[in-house]
Amino acid sequence: MKVSELPVPQSVKNVLDSLGIKELFPPQADTIQAGLFEGQNIVLASPTASGKTLIAELASMKHVLEKQGKVIYLSPLRALASEKYEEFKKYTQIIKTNGKNVSVGISTGDFDNADNWMERYDIIVTTNEKADSLLRHRTKWIDNISLVIADEVHLLNDAERGPTLEVVLARLMQINPCIQILALSATITNIDEIAGWLNSKFIVTEWRPINLKEGVLLQDEIQYKDGSSRKINEETRVTYVNLVLDTLRNGGQALVFASSRRNAVSAAKTLAGYMNKAVPKTGSALIRHTMERTNRELLEKEAHKIEEASEKTQISDELVEMIRCGVAYHHAGLSSVQRKIVENAFKERKLKVLTATPTLAWGVNLPARIVVIQDYRRFEAGYGNYPIPVLDYKQMAGRAGRPKYDKFGESVIIAKTRDEADYLMEGYVLAKTERIWSKMAVEKIIRGHVLSTIASDYAHTEEGIFEFFEKTFYTYQYDVKAIKIIVTKILKYLFNEQMITVDRRDIYATKFGKRVSELYIDPLSAVIMREALVKKSGYLTEFSLLHMISHTPDMGPVMRPHAREIDVLNLQLEQYKDEILVNPPREWEDRVGYEEFLGEIKTAIIMKQWIEEITEDQLIKKFGVQPGDLYRIIENAKWLLHATHELAPLLDADKKIKFLSNELEERIFKGIKQELLPIIHLEGIGRTRGRIIYNAGYKTVEDLKIASIEDLTHLPLIGSRMAKRIKEQVGGTIEKDYENKESFKAQEFKQKTLF
Repeated sequence: MKVSELPVPQSVKNVLDSLGIKELFPPQADTIQAGLFEGQNIVLASPTASGKTLIAELASMKHVLEKQGKVIYLSPLRALASEKYEEFKKYTQIIKTNGKNVSVGISTGDFDNADNWMERYDIIVTTNEKADSLLRHRTKWIDNISLVIADEVHLLNDAERGPTLEVVLARLMQINPCIQILALSATITNIDEIAGWLNSKFIVTEWRPINLKEGVLLQDEIQYKDGSSRKINEETRVTYVNLVLDTLRNGGQALVFASSRRNAVSAAKTLAGYMNKAVPKTGSALIRHTMERTNRELLEKEAHKIEEASEKTQISDELVEMIRCGVAYHHAGLSSVQRKIVENAFKERKLKVLTATPTLAWGVNLPARIVVIQDYRRFEAGYGNYPIPVLDYKQMAGRAGRPKYDKFGESVIIAKTRDEADYLMEGYVLAKTERIWSKMAVEKIIRGHVLSTIASDYAHTEEGIFEFFEKTFYTYQYDVKAIKIIVTKILKYLFNEQMITVDRRDIYATKFGKRVSELYIDPLSAVIMREALVKKSGYLTEFSLLHMISHTPDMGPVMRPHAREIDVLNLQLEQYKDEILVNPPREWEDRVGYEEFLGEIKTAIIMKQWIEEITEDQLIKKFGVQPGDLYRIIENAKWLLHATHELAPLLDADKKIKFLSNELEERIFKGIKQELLPIIHLEGIGRTRGRIIYNAGYKTVEDLKIASIEDLTHLPLIGSRMAKRIKEQVGGTIEKDYENKESFKAQEFKQKTLF
């Protein structure tokens, strides 16, 4: 099917034509023929790089330009949402019939906000959690959505993220029964069930624009799915290194999946040591030398970006050195800025090798010539090293093959013995993916969704609540009785905890319950906060609140204590015992619970040291916390401290709590002592520059107003540009003499360059 034949406005065809897209891929054509443009709900299950995003774009433009509709694009991850937002922006040059340009917006954070300003956008990209938050706030523009695109819909199978996606889709169908749904998925076994739940047609295809060769490597030989095989040179004793070197010499890029963060870093270090051997075979010696020198210069620039974007730590120094070799690793321990730099450098083919944890396979689009899967096992709490699902393997394998660069992609999983090679071929390469099962019917997962159903006025009777949950994927797959039992139990819990009231047969949320739902926190977190703040036995300090939020389920996994830390943490628990608002479990009665509690103490201490301006490198060395984990803790702490600030007045708690939680929210966001608060709000001033300015004697905005711009310029890490920005923000005047000096310097430089 040619693009020129599509029943879409010419302006859309022009955009595609400018990108060189003249013809649709078979899965794209099949989706359109199935009735996409006629409003038919469709579930498309196809491999990575088969063109699912373009289908979403075409459907969106049809709604916006011809139906005056509004589109919401649901993504499971923020990074993926940002990627899709950038892809949709190419259509903002198109002018609608009302004379305005097509507009694209993104909303992924701040769950305590209705984001009414997003109403002005035609296409809104968001995460599943943010969409759920908007539904809880009864955001008005949600009612106007005519098309919902659910990306990675197979994540319904994920115990953590699946239920939220399930509730969001069920809620959107409840609000607007006529809404069109386009669900995008990897190839899965029971796609017909998901389609049945969504009242959709489904399309399943294995077509890819680039052929994928899947195989198993044992020692020096790869056996492929199609029965063919090939040998690789055994240059080193490390199998995956030999495979990567073979790929690099033929001009390809390699993506190596490791089972853990530690293994990903270790593999990257190992590979970096062999990169001097990875010289491409093609071209003359002079051409190869020129290419190598050019690439070194490009890599030096990428390394410099990491240095500029990161606080200097052992981790950032190691990453910089790896990047100079053309290698990097990618996992949740890196900061978001570091991950973005690594991703872009790999996409732009500056980095030749990337090692990663399997989570990357569910995230951003980073294809490579070859995908190497080091280990098919992953550590699972309570199970030890456990084989990964086939679906996870297929997601990783699907990253092989770079459109426009490769004629084929290659995915290789490594075996250590002949028996293991046979098992991997049968159990992964030749296997079908598992069935997708709803993970909805778990009390701790859906208690917030039950509360939001009442608090956001979607239902006010037990029958009405049951009716909503009968529309979920869970009840499509299972007997409705099971979820009714769980919902009934949750309603009793919410009533006992004073989040709902019952008037005869009508159920309403209390002020406390409604605010808990809007704040997007687990009702259990709210109960923990209430019990701690109202029934506190010790005296209230910063540490009291930091530990309290660490004790909530919304903090996520706390920093697990290492064996060598247990004694120290026991001493610190004794030190802070009067400040802790939650009673610890008894060590001899609940060993696991007690160690979890020590992990909460450790997490609270990390936050305490962070706001005492301890550097990242010191925190890494002292506690083993990595930048990505630190930022996750900071982000969750900021959210939970905001919730504490908002709930305190409803609980008749000590007035000090409202003030202290608000102050701590600001301090933990910036990682600063209290004394920096007056100047830290200035744009471009973080914890490092803020400390420099404060130590130079500029302790308030008034001090900065009367400061000399020349004096500010001479401060470390400030410079003339930042000094001007500071003066503009504080309302201070920039001295004429200084402006004249700057103008004179600029003229002098111009004359020197001309003559």
